[in-house]
Amino acid sequence: MPRGRLIRRAMAAAAVVLGLISATVATRPAAAADNPYQRGPNPTLASVAATRGTFATAQINVPGGNGFGSGVIYYPTDTSQGTFGGVAIVPGYSALFANEEAWMGPWLASFGFVVIGIETNSRTDSADARGTQLLAALDYLTQRSSVRDRVDPSRLSVVGHSAGGAGVLSAVIRRPSLKAAVGLAPGSPVGNYELSADKVPLMFISGQKDTTVTQSYLNGLYTTIPASTPSAWVEITGVDHLFATRANTTEMRVLIPWLKIFLDNDTRYTQFLCPLADSSGISMYRNKCPYVPPGGSSPSPSATPSPSVSPSASPSASPSASPSVSPSASPSVSPSASPSASPSSQPSGACTASYKTVNSWPGGYQGEVTVTAGSAAINGWTVRWTLGSGQSVSQVWNGTLTTSGSTVTVKNVSYNGSLPAAGSATFGFLANGTASTPAVTCTSP
Repeated sequence: MPRGRLIRRAMAAAAVVLGLISATVATRPAAAADNPYQRGPNPTLASVAATRGTFATAQINVPGGNGFGSGVIYYPTDTSQGTFGGVAIVPGYSALFANEEAWMGPWLASFGFVVIGIETNSRTDSADARGTQLLAALDYLTQRSSVRDRVDPSRLSVVGHSAGGAGVLSAVIRRPSLKAAVGLAPGSPVGNYELSADKVPLMFISGQKDTTVTQSYLNGLYTTIPASTPSAWVEITGVDHLFATRANTTEMRVLIPWLKIFLDNDTRYTQFLCPLADSSGISMYRNKCPYVPPGGSSPSPSATPSPSVSPSASPSASPSASPSVSPSASPSVSPSASPSASPSSQPSGACTASYKTVNSWPGGYQGEVTVTAGSAAINGWTVRWTLGSGQSVSQVWNGTLTTSGSTVTVKNVSYNGSLPAAGSATFGFLANGTASTPAVTCTSP
């Protein structure tokens, strides 16, 4: 064949190849191109609540002698999408991972994570020892395991229940490079613990009927997390301390978005937490929306940020540091009580505000205020009320608090100040003293 014809054919073939490459690049989703860690199809409320994701999974056993007792690794079999974020899970005091949280391994792996669940060196190991073993498990997973090439060593997280949850708290203080952490009814590693040094995005998930790790105890712990550290607290309706030892869709539909946002920088999942997309089975939700992973951009906020969704049982005494987790029968699930006070509202200009007492206990209470725009859109709001004798506000979420004497002022935060006509936003607060029904006023801006 003449040389000229060969050259022309080669050039034509090259043009076809370049055209195919251009078409492939052009059809690649923009979000995936912007975020190299994004894994899996666009999520929906149904997909997040499903018991399996879209990835096929496999598992391998891990022998002892690696800084923890033994373990199991669960991982996606797909090797076409690059590496995945890693998750280490540890059980509670006297418990076995095989009996407590083994159900979580394939569930999380099917959503695009490499998971190592570990047994502890001793079933009576302290919470701090459990934190040490969580970190050893991550080191083994990323450095020596047979699937280390599937794990991104820069995107790691820890999860634990009860004393294992306390181990999570210990681990995040010692390794601030972790990207996310989840404490399932976490106790205290040592005595009166606090998290003022925590830089790792941290979620608490607790049970409304838990008499071991109580709401009042967790509130004291949660309020020490710095305002600059992303955090959330989800309380599940009607369950006791052992909720995490059984397959739990309510737990996973908030835990998976948390890991996706902060391990995978995947803001597609923010919609499920800001605001809470499905509040069924959840008695309380506290948040710091919007959740923006490092280097990410803020998602479009909703006009109504996530409120505490319903009252929970009255808190009881602080828990022991290492609670027992011996299995027991499944608890009965009952709805939480209706709010204890009637809402009051006081119009003031472009917006109105209404108050209700969500929960109360001896010496304190939780309140909630809903701000509603009038017939025109507003850009910014301010709510004020006067405290009664012996009352003081200790914490506000979804708002910025200032006090002057007995006058409380709460202004909007960046993501919930702009409301359309008749649109609303909700903020919550914790207070000391006896609950009352104050007259609340709203002005804009």
